Amino acid sequence: MNVDPDLSPLREAVASAGADGYLIDDDATDSDQRYVSGFTAPDPYQTLVTDDGVHLLVSGLEYGRATAESGADTVTRRSAYDYRELVAEHGPHGAKIRMLEAFLADRGVETVAVPRNFPTGTADGLRDRGVAVTVESEGVVEEIRATKTDWEIDQIRRTQRANEAAMARAEELIATADIEDGTLVRDGEPLTSEFVAEEIEVTLLRHGCSLDETIVACGADAADPHDRGSGPLEADELIVIDIFPKDKETGYFGDMTRTFARGEPGEEARRRYDVTKEAFEAALEAIEPGATGADVHDAACDVIEAAGYETLRSDPSTETGFIHSTGHGVGLDIHEQPSVSPSGGKLEPGHIITIEPGIYDPDVGGVRIEDLVVVTEDGYENLTDYRVGLEPVVE
Repeated sequence: MNVDPDLSPLREAVASAGADGYLIDDDATDSDQRYVSGFTAPDPYQTLVTDDGVHLLVSGLEYGRATAESGADTVTRRSAYDYRELVAEHGPHGAKIRMLEAFLADRGVETVAVPRNFPTGTADGLRDRGVAVTVESEGVVEEIRATKTDWEIDQIRRTQRANEAAMARAEELIATADIEDGTLVRDGEPLTSEFVAEEIEVTLLRHGCSLDETIVACGADAADPHDRGSGPLEADELIVIDIFPKDKETGYFGDMTRTFARGEPGEEARRRYDVTKEAFEAALEAIEPGATGADVHDAACDVIEAAGYETLRSDPSTETGFIHSTGHGVGLDIHEQPSVSPSGGKLEPGHIITIEPGIYDPDVGGVRIEDLVVVTEDGYENLTDYRVGLEPVVE
């Protein structure tokens, strides 16, 4: 990874806590670990941040790759601490604790700060060996990650290009399907949510991306924002497609949602689409440095409420209408800081956020429109280059 993060806020937080360093003990599925170390491995490894640099402790299997690929100032093998001998004498857990104790001592660390999700067994083991362990409870690394570097913005933009190709494939399938007895049909077989999702995944793989799941939800299914959808797609119904892939090389996500309908979904469905689009545009217009995520969320709610639909702002118990926040940060996690919600704080240049208002009702279906944008010095740049329209087309 080429993030080259500014870890000075982390070092300041560690110093304020009276600690000598900050330790992460996890594999690279933990985004803070991946970000700080600049390295990925499927098994846990340790990253220590001190005033004089970032230091990795890895297995011999990962040493060569960590030395070549990570952004760390030093990389140390476990064998430097006679790890195998320690395992034979004390077992795997006891060996790990003694190895970490020595690793910390070599760098003058007697008191270590750790993230909120730090393994309890490791923390207790270090305490038993006389190392003071304190929890950094504010999530400083996640706050640092919220402001993207130019390199990170480019990676997320690249993932979003793959996302657009996948959405185009899904839209093409819906636009070109035949209609038989109210059902979308392809090659004589019903066009299903599962088939469209599979085509989305195949397209993403060809663009170097992957995803564990996606949303292709039709009719009443689409009225539940996180229903993945299943079964045949129907004509005259709203179809929500939400794709959130991850680049297989860099780990950065993209995110986009479009709502389509083949045929005539009805006057009320069209009205809800138009209101959602207006709320989407109002939220985008509200984005600027210094505005808060709450301000942007309010802009979307204002439009939806003025049109006569409930929001969680107008009725916290509503089960229909606009029943989620307007957006969230995107980066190494699909949901990260900052939040575009009633609790959303100040937006700053480099923040990458989704804008995704929606209106939901099982009797009508669901509508959601979502783009991915980066906050700039004078507003925002839309990282999404994809048409917004209810009728599916082939371009």
